[in-house]
Amino acid sequence: MLDALTSVSLRGTAATAGPSAAGTASTRAVAEGDFSNILADISGQAISSLKGAETTAISGIQGKASVQQVVQTIMAAEETLQTALAVRDKVVAAYQEISRLAI
Repeated sequence: MLDALTSVSLRGTAATAGPSAAGTASTRAVAEGDFSNILADISGQAISSLKGAETTAISGIQGKASVQQVVQTIMAAEETLQTALAVRDKVVAAYQEISRLAI
């Protein structure tokens, strides 16, 4: 998830730096993507993080994963969920602000 957010910040850097300092192909690919694709990618990464934490927790219950590994993945999933909720709150607030604009 943080990789996608870093890519978003690199998008502005590549646009202002010019073609000589354009960077890698991944930066160019992100620059060509639109906002909905970026949000879809970030939400997909968040879902995979939560599913990975669930899988690790089940492995921990079965005795296949250590307690430390379970706690680390659960904490990472919790952080991902909190980030996703914060982004959702900002999107909803922006939508409400736009809906209040006089036409």
